[in-house]
Amino acid sequence: MVAPPDNDVLWARALHFSHSGSPALTGVSLGVRQGEILAVGGPRGAGKTTLLQCLSGQLLPQQGEVWFNSAPVHTMGALVRERLRRDRFGWIDPEPALVPELNVWENTALPLMLRGGGRRPAKTAAHEWLERLDVGHLARKRPHALHMAERQRVAIARALVHAPDIVFADEPTATLHQADRAHVLRTLTAAARSHSITVVLATSDAEVGALADRTVPLLDGRRVNTVHLPAGQPEAEGRAACSLSV
Repeated sequence: MVAPPDNDVLWARALHFSHSGSPALTGVSLGVRQGEILAVGGPRGAGKTTLLQCLSGQLLPQQGEVWFNSAPVHTMGALVRERLRRDRFGWIDPEPALVPELNVWENTALPLMLRGGGRRPAKTAAHEWLERLDVGHLARKRPHALHMAERQRVAIARALVHAPDIVFADEPTATLHQADRAHVLRTLTAAARSHSITVVLATSDAEVGALADRTVPLLDGRRVNTVHLPAGQPEAEGRAACSLSV
């Protein structure tokens, strides 16, 4: 194994992963700095979700290495990776997976409660993040009473409430209308920057990627130099003007 650079909180080298024999990642390497917002861009099927799952320890790469704060994620056992995801990482899905039986603040507080924290401090922290994300007035409502954009803000609050080192966001605005998409992403990036939380964001929307500090484009499971995506079109048809990086 090769030790990662000291200034990268997250580092991956030569990742390979296949789904049922179909390559999803082919030799992808990258580094992410502390507090950076990194966009992983590319069209559907480019390997973005698989890359985030390998970086966050949900999947073990079939070849290659993943390091978090100089700890080798790729050699960790399942329970250690589970604790890492619970305590140090946050995750945002394309569609907010909220627990229907819990109200908004209880959904938000879940990461703190799962770590064994007390109900009162967990509730206080949940309310603080809901207020930051402009949904504090919804704290006692159930998920079914919320609009999609409101549910996604609650999911973002849940991903941030335990002050993770890294938040992984997999197409977090894919199901939202254009106006809601921009607002939710600005809210996420502003909240992350104010707390020096690193964000790795998968997106096929050029406007979303423009909010990041840096973009790593993928195409067919490989890093490329350029992928042109029409702004505001998450399922962009074009794969024009792309070249493999060397």
